[in-house]
Amino acid sequence: MGAVLGDVLGFAAAVAISPLPVIAVILILATPRGRLNGVLFTVGWILGLAALGAVMLAIASPAGASAHEHPATWVGALKLALGVFLVLFGARQWRRRPRDPSQAQLPKWMGAIDRLAPVKVFALGLAFSALNAKNAPLTIAAGATIGSAGLPVGQQIASLAIFVVIATLGLLAPLAVFLLGGERAKTVLGGWKEWAAQHNVAVMAVLFFVLGLKLLGDGIAVLVS
Repeated sequence: MGAVLGDVLGFAAAVAISPLPVIAVILILATPRGRLNGVLFTVGWILGLAALGAVMLAIASPAGASAHEHPATWVGALKLALGVFLVLFGARQWRRRPRDPSQAQLPKWMGAIDRLAPVKVFALGLAFSALNAKNAPLTIAAGATIGSAGLPVGQQIASLAIFVVIATLGLLAPLAVFLLGGERAKTVLGGWKEWAAQHNVAVMAVLFFVLGLKLLGDGIAVLVS
């Protein structure tokens, strides 16, 4: 289990470092129903990660994805494909980054966050975790890594739970500041939002590229073993 956690913690940290969801939760916290909606957004995020990871655990179960204590060939092919996707997407993001970070613009839909009903805020958190172009491949890779390692079911569930907790730290940090920071919370969160907005594309491009290379290496290692 320790070796598996070593493999998936990098994926979890990369999911946690997601500027757009952090910006979204900060904007949500600034609304009149910020406390409720911030919690709902975070719960949606957690359930999205857990559901997608659980699906991969079911698919990449020890009986179906592991042979002689080594991941099956399809697991290597999956990681290879995800790695290619992330590398290409990272290169595309890097080319599209603004030369002047101060000119970076947030997606237009973020301007409507203050008008979203609680159910839509929950759905937004779910979509950000399970359908995001970065988070979904990383969660799939983490689930495949855990499921194909030949661990007992209890250790698989524990590994996935640890992955989800680490991957949620990026949202838990602003939520904690909002709930516990008092009068300084607004200033602190505003600074975080500005930095994340200016450097979102560059940060994502680098993460896509680095993690894509890691998945490429993992996939090749499985295929040639």
